[in-house]
Amino acid sequence: MNSARAPELLKPASMRFILLTLGLGLLFNLLPWSGLVLSFRPDFVALTLLFWAIREPRKTGMGIAWIMGLLMDMADGAILGQHALAYTLAVYAAIVLHRRIQRFTLWQQALHVLLLLLLLQAAMLLSRLFAGAAFPGLGLFLSCLTGAALWPPLSLLLQLPQRGRPDPDSVYSAGQK
Repeated sequence: MNSARAPELLKPASMRFILLTLGLGLLFNLLPWSGLVLSFRPDFVALTLLFWAIREPRKTGMGIAWIMGLLMDMADGAILGQHALAYTLAVYAAIVLHRRIQRFTLWQQALHVLLLLLLLQAAMLLSRLFAGAAFPGLGLFLSCLTGAALWPPLSLLLQLPQRGRPDPDSVYSAGQK
């Protein structure tokens, strides 16, 4: 008997739910983080954008990434366009690779997301350095590790509304085999 399961088909996400999760990601980014926790804090907006760019690339594109980036720039008081550029680059890469990434398990996807988050941080670092800021150190990239570690539970959480209710007929037919 073949033990390989077919991939589960998920319902498409509504645009309202996508925008709600992006808003929640923005709120999580705006929480008052301090001290050592600040360097390990993942970018929740980036994670949410990457999730939707991989799962629903036709609904979440570079325009939404740009707008969310501008909102983060205003909220952080950062150079205007810093987050916007970085989010747009990462979402573009995620859209290009979305079919490939979806074929992997969640932990293998987390490795791909780690690379996308490193690209995002490198873009933000370069824009800061071009603006004349000092190099903050390699601790800047610690948040990429925690973001990649959060990918599997975040993916499962964001997919919950897309899963359909179990079909009661399939439960009975499985028991009669």
